Amino acid sequence: MLALLHTSSVHVPVFDALRDRDHPGLPLRHIVSEELLARARTDGPDAVAGDIDRALASTVAAGAAAVLCTCSTIGGVAETRAAALGVPVLRVDRPMAAAAVAVAPAGGRTTTHIAVIAALAGTVGPTVALIDEEAARSGRPVTVTATVVDGAWDRFESGDQTGYLTTIAAAVEAVDDADVIVLAQASMADAAHRTTTAVPVLSSPALGLRAAVVAVPYPARRTA
Repeated sequence: MLALLHTSSVHVPVFDALRDRDHPGLPLRHIVSEELLARARTDGPDAVAGDIDRALASTVAAGAAAVLCTCSTIGGVAETRAAALGVPVLRVDRPMAAAAVAVAPAGGRTTTHIAVIAALAGTVGPTVALIDEEAARSGRPVTVTATVVDGAWDRFESGDQTGYLTTIAAAVEAVDDADVIVLAQASMADAAHRTTTAVPVLSSPALGLRAAVVAVPYPARRTA
């Protein structure tokens, strides 16, 4: 069983749909803890380390073979708990960051320009740090710029998903000097389908789930 730690219930149907499309038969268990993000925004991600420990420990005790944290703000903290838990704990945005770093620079540049689009200011630091980490790991030079989309999170919190995605998509369309665009939060994924930009746009859910599946043995049932 793969457990998913969310900080919003909107992620549950998204990952269920990805599972049904790409990994049929994979057993998922969803844990939703909105207060983790609320506290992390106020006090910083490290302030919720103990709460993450308790949430993950109970999940592993219930039979999870691996855990995927779908929140970019607390993902870095969650990822560090793997050794203590004895099972893989993955952050959903690491495969996305690695894919962004792998994009070749265009226009004669020697450094890949990665544009990060975020709805929360608190997500920018962890996302940029993750991209820098992946760049150092691969030995590829990158330049990272970040934009926090004004008003986007207010729309998300009010339940205006259409307005949220439309606002994110407009911010993506405004980027004209990057080699690749990274959507910092999993909740932004569908905004990529609302754009016509020629710049590659990366989101984390499908890539993150694909990476997590490797850590969880399950009966492979694929359809033709």
